[in-house]
Amino acid sequence: MAEAGRADRPEDERAPRTTGSYVGRVTDHRHNPDARRRAGWLPDAGSVRTWVEDLRRTVDDAGEDTPRHRVIAEFQDLLARDALVRMQLERMIAEVPDDEDHRPRHLRDLPDLLRLLDAVLTTAPEYSQDSMVMTPVQAILDQTTATPSGMAAYRNPTVNTMLGEVLTAWCEHLDSPASLSVLNDSDSGWTSDHAAATIGIDQYQHDPDDEHWGFSSWNAFFTRRFAEGQRPVAEPDDDKVVVSPCESTPYALARDVQRQDQFWLKSQPYSLQDMLAGDPAVEELVGGTVYQAYLSATDYHRWHAPVSGAVERAFVVRGSYFSDADAQGADAAVPQESQGYMAHVAARAVLLIRADDPVLGLVAFVAVGMSDVSSCVLDESITPGHHVTKGDEVGFFQFGGSTMCLVFRPGAIADIAHQALPRDESSTTPLVHVRSRIATAAADPPH
Repeated sequence: MAEAGRADRPEDERAPRTTGSYVGRVTDHRHNPDARRRAGWLPDAGSVRTWVEDLRRTVDDAGEDTPRHRVIAEFQDLLARDALVRMQLERMIAEVPDDEDHRPRHLRDLPDLLRLLDAVLTTAPEYSQDSMVMTPVQAILDQTTATPSGMAAYRNPTVNTMLGEVLTAWCEHLDSPASLSVLNDSDSGWTSDHAAATIGIDQYQHDPDDEHWGFSSWNAFFTRRFAEGQRPVAEPDDDKVVVSPCESTPYALARDVQRQDQFWLKSQPYSLQDMLAGDPAVEELVGGTVYQAYLSATDYHRWHAPVSGAVERAFVVRGSYFSDADAQGADAAVPQESQGYMAHVAARAVLLIRADDPVLGLVAFVAVGMSDVSSCVLDESITPGHHVTKGDEVGFFQFGGSTMCLVFRPGAIADIAHQALPRDESSTTPLVHVRSRIATAAADPPH
């Protein structure tokens, strides 16, 4: 993708000079579910219901005597001993609307929930040309997340911890050679011609002569690296040029962000104290700019340093997995509609870099995991004092939906690249390549 203009290029290639408001936000993906619903993580609601019904038939055919995964047995024990958790989960299933849009229901009762989760834990996502379900746990829970009891349940620390154990168990399977079963050349396999073209496998390091392209597990395939020469770093010798840390689609841009705000509102303003989990860096970033973008299911999932500089701190926040913004109402079931909210509550990694460019100063990168697994892994080298060069790899998402934020201090950014500006629902938002230019620092230090 061609680089957008620098600060000395035409004004129409720069971000609007707005203050204290969003420059733009992707606001409605329901009219384009094929490309937008969870950025390809889930297809349209009807296809998800069909997928759940197919999974249920597979479970029914296996019979009631099918051994349960140890973590599902633990979940069953939790429901037996904790009446409040059991009540919340039973009520969220019962509160799914009884209308045409929700028939057939994904879940009948709690035993049904456990059986379906159990079936998922020994599978990996299959490829599909039409209705791919890349986050099967989210697919099972999908109808319950926007119910009143579901909103409460997915914020309940006990429920969240249990779901975290379920997702960890699934991640263990995705790390194992058994998960390679979906890397085959059938119509539902990832090495098929159609899938290979969809993901652009020729851009990535792989062994075309190997049955599984040389990958040792599903997660190894999911976190595949670009081949040498792909995605060069934009203007590597210019410390004022900020590059995209991820291969992602712009979602929102906000200026004059507050220390603390009501991020759970429908407008989902950014609240730095909450997003950065109370880190002291908040003090320097209040009043600055937040840029947010989301990653698609078939794209690259490694992170790269947006600027050159020294690591001040890096840590992982253990957050929620399936909690959506209730202010969105029915739209809360679509994570694109809750991304601002999720940046404050979901599992995430925070990386704070003191940029070599003194005008940029402190820059925060927040990698946010959404739904299934949501595993955020910082590179072992990312420790306080370590110097990163713009474009260096700094970590990755293991399997699951994901979004990311960059936070700049006030006055640090002179312009935003045209390609990085979010579009409204009537526009097609382009994919921003990792390590391409997304912003340029101001010429003079902020006053």
